[in-house]
Amino acid sequence: MNSTTHIHPKAEVLATGIGKETKIGPFTLVLPSAKIGDHCRLGASVCIGDQVAIGDSVVIEDGARIAGRVSIADGARIGPNVVFLNAPVANTNSPTGSVHTGASIGGGSTIMPGITIGRGAMICAGSVVDRDVPSYAIVAGNPAGITGYVNAGAPSSTAVESLRNEPPLIPGLSLVRFNTATDLRGDLMAVEFTKHIPFPVKRNFFVTNVPSYHVRGEHGHKQCHQLLVCVQGSLTVAADNGRERGQWLLNHPGTGLHIHPMVWAAQYHYSANAVLAVFASHPYDPDDYIRNYEDFLAATGSGA
Repeated sequence: MNSTTHIHPKAEVLATGIGKETKIGPFTLVLPSAKIGDHCRLGASVCIGDQVAIGDSVVIEDGARIAGRVSIADGARIGPNVVFLNAPVANTNSPTGSVHTGASIGGGSTIMPGITIGRGAMICAGSVVDRDVPSYAIVAGNPAGITGYVNAGAPSSTAVESLRNEPPLIPGLSLVRFNTATDLRGDLMAVEFTKHIPFPVKRNFFVTNVPSYHVRGEHGHKQCHQLLVCVQGSLTVAADNGRERGQWLLNHPGTGLHIHPMVWAAQYHYSANAVLAVFASHPYDPDDYIRNYEDFLAATGSGA
């Protein structure tokens, strides 16, 4: 144990892997095989289980309980009385959950076993998290659902009535307009592939019947271009080029969102009747996908 570690005399620290300038409060228990990095702060009555790995500059507030083989990366913040539940797995040392760099978990939240909380994500107080949380997502509720994205602002509408105020776009995104007509017989949208779509279309698919709390996408492409058109209902697209992020509300079939290669994108807040049409420049190729956000940051040269 480092000589600069500050452990309250009423704490019970059985682990030796405690970093420098780390402070541990009273009545806190750290079991033998746990590891805690430098410059961390653990409050009072915290419980750190065996095989928990905590990075540098992590704050864990009073009453938090972290069980199982959980990995917590640098700069994460765990609020008071947060509980990480443990599901015993026989004969394995694999992690049962992970919290990535800079994530924040609000007080009183419960994290189910095996959950990954992405980089910079924010869990609102009192949430019950029972599925993985994308990087920079803001989630709340029981069960927790996405309410927005950190530093993305409110979604910009792409509806025809909003076109006078062009939604701001980040590099790697562009808008495509289609011909639409409305009369007493209904609505018509016409698409001429070679005229309206800025790449040769090799594939087309539709996404329907998505529960409002589910998230689609959550990946980037190395070469493939995609054009997203919500032909019915509405949904929100959150996109990130590794340096900037934003959100766009797709709520009219007259406007499509062109997602260029090397842009990370996710779709959420589907309305009950939403139908998303996707036009792609390449046939399906699993090797073209980047499905891990940390790998995406590395590929764009944006990793911290």
